[in-house]
Amino acid sequence: MKFSRRQFLTSTLVLTGGALLGPRFTAPALAAAPPNPFEVVPLGKTGLKVTRIGIGTGMHGGNRQSDHTRMGKEAFEALIKAAWERGVRLFDVADAYGTQPFLGVALKGLPRDQYTIVTKIWTGKGNLPETERPDADVVIDRFRKELQTDYIDVVQIHCQTAPDWTDKQKKQMDILETLKAKKIIRTHGATFHSLPALEAAAACPWVDVVHVRINAYGDKMDAKPELVAPVIAKIHAAGKGVIGMKLVGEGLFSKEPEKIDKSIQYVLGLGTVDAAVVGFLKTPEIADFGDRVAKALAAKAAATA
Repeated sequence: MKFSRRQFLTSTLVLTGGALLGPRFTAPALAAAPPNPFEVVPLGKTGLKVTRIGIGTGMHGGNRQSDHTRMGKEAFEALIKAAWERGVRLFDVADAYGTQPFLGVALKGLPRDQYTIVTKIWTGKGNLPETERPDADVVIDRFRKELQTDYIDVVQIHCQTAPDWTDKQKKQMDILETLKAKKIIRTHGATFHSLPALEAAAACPWVDVVHVRINAYGDKMDAKPELVAPVIAKIHAAGKGVIGMKLVGEGLFSKEPEKIDKSIQYVLGLGTVDAAVVGFLKTPEIADFGDRVAKALAAKAAATA
């Protein structure tokens, strides 16, 4: 490229002035890009990477139904497409929700290595139409067919409440470990609905990923946030992936935006929750939540600058 004498002198003065006066006095810097609420982040030390925000599909779920199945397949597929276009790459389903076949169709044709599926097996009484509870290898073979995938990224044992759950679930844990070795699943763990069960997870080497109820108010949680947060910190310090749920109190805060903002700020402020899944039911909710997370991230960055 050829430079005129004037261009050369101007460039030299700008560079020299910047060197002499320091970074605060250089030519105006490009404005920093706003935080991306759908940024891909590590899920603990599992090796998985997920978007900071995921979509959950178990709102008021049970017996293979949820608000997401009740909306019908067409509306569900439109919601997943909108989430994908917004940047969501973390999708949370479960056998008890009945959403696996829905999600399998909705994600068909999309690059498999660009999204993460989390699902859950149900081993307790009730919450499924059948009375039988086949072992994990049997149900996961069905899960893969329903999800139209060769492998599943995260498989969890659903809704653990007992402090000795690691003893009670030993058989299923061993089967999941074998499936992980065969690369049929990539990681395993559990979801927790009691503080004693969560505390047991912190000390359990088998656990790769946890789902934990957490928000600023304790709504739809099993203990006060100030009691749950230290346990989450132990789990995070152990390298386990942490996925937060109930940030919007299972919809309780949906008409109270100030509560949503405070809850987001609280959870982000912990620094120990890798990602969060929210049971979005309408497309605008995805954008709105993303904007609130971006605002909270920007405020956090400014506070630590």
